[in-house]
Amino acid sequence: MTYDFTTILDRHGQDALAVDGLGQGDAPGAPKDGWDAIPMWVADMNFATVPTVTEALVERAKHPTYGYFEIRDEYYESIIRWQARRNGVTGLTREYIAYQNGVLGGLLAAVNAVSSKGDAIFLHSPTYIGFTHCLTDNGYRLVHSALEKDADGVYRMNFADMERKLSENHIHTAIFCSPHNPTGRVWEKWELERAMELFRKYDVYVISDEIWSDILLNGHKHIPTQSVSEDARRRTVALYAPSKTFNLAGLIGAYQIIYDPWLRERAAREAALTHYNNINVLSMHALIGAYKDEGHLWVDELCETLSENIRFACAYIGEHFRGVEVTAPEGTYMLFLDCEKFLREQGKTLDELLRAGWDIGVIWQDGRPFHGPAHIRMNLALPLSKVKEAFDRLHKYVFCGK
Repeated sequence: MTYDFTTILDRHGQDALAVDGLGQGDAPGAPKDGWDAIPMWVADMNFATVPTVTEALVERAKHPTYGYFEIRDEYYESIIRWQARRNGVTGLTREYIAYQNGVLGGLLAAVNAVSSKGDAIFLHSPTYIGFTHCLTDNGYRLVHSALEKDADGVYRMNFADMERKLSENHIHTAIFCSPHNPTGRVWEKWELERAMELFRKYDVYVISDEIWSDILLNGHKHIPTQSVSEDARRRTVALYAPSKTFNLAGLIGAYQIIYDPWLRERAAREAALTHYNNINVLSMHALIGAYKDEGHLWVDELCETLSENIRFACAYIGEHFRGVEVTAPEGTYMLFLDCEKFLREQGKTLDELLRAGWDIGVIWQDGRPFHGPAHIRMNLALPLSKVKEAFDRLHKYVFCGK
């Protein structure tokens, strides 16, 4: 490989929530004495970002002024080229793109543009915890339609349940997640078409979180929600960011794509009401650096690395972790472990299982806030050697009763 995905980075003392925040607030517990922490919870990566990001940041930081600035044409041009090359998007121009401080901020601006406080908002479950918090905190009522596993263990939308929920609750706004977090599904075109047809039938605006669209595993392909029909293009707000792809969450910065003029104007008005939804100069240069040609190769190699990690982890779980079920994700770098059988057979609680992992330095995440009643969310975006070490610890000290 051209880029390094094997070096083990020491993130201690570098402001990293993943390791320096353990045992504080809502973070998992710290390990017992004698164990080092292997961070496998919060959704950022333990890989160095593509060098062109660092180069872009250093070059801009050399100039000793950081005052008011205008967004460069290159920012928009970089997004247009990236979307064309990665997702086959055509016809995208600057007028359809707008900066957002983050995907959740953009999501709320879009929801506020087409909804009233107290309205029912449609989502699938399991559900990303950020959706739950930001929507309920802002006075919206959530209506979930559960994803269901088919005979092959693949999470699928239940279209009959979706239609019933949309109709009975008079829903006109839906949050869509593509690829889906936390299950890792990469939706097929026919699935997107059927979902968008239901949203058309019930006149539902769609806010599509596509922040994971670059993290694709084992040959899966992302299809932008807006691309499946002219109506989908009109009624959908698509949200993207380089933060998951290039490990830039600490820099803040996302962007939206909205084609419909009325929807675009209303979302822009909502986003401006806070008076602080403005791009950071270094965030702008980070995106430009990330979306260079080198960034494409780096992401391709990242996805190869993550695919290998996923294959190893799923095979290991199937062989060694009796009573634990997992569906291999098709995108993202997160596993969503169903531990219901293990807990029942062992007479343990999920809290006890989580704590057993934390004690030996395997810092995984409680799946209950994601609507997984007996689930654990596990981040595999770290060198394979550390993934193997974490699973070896779990085998020896947690799942074998030692």
